[in-house]
Amino acid sequence: MSDVINLRRERKRRKGAEDAKVADANRRLYGRTKGQKLAENMEKQRLKSLLDGRKLSSGAAGDSSGKP
Repeated sequence: MSDVINLRRERKRRKGAEDAKVADANRRLYGRTKGQKLAENMEKQRLKSLLDGRKLSSGAAGDSSGKP
């Protein structure tokens, strides 16, 4: 014969387990600290400015005649 269980407790236990799974998924998606977000944005800006600084002028890119 099986054990008698309290259905209210079982529902709460299952809901808690499901909520824990959702919380874990959210932590993986959105779980970065403010410092991490700031550092990532600063790195993106640094790389963008570095790349923009190395672009060729538009006249040289469009000129395919081979003359200097």
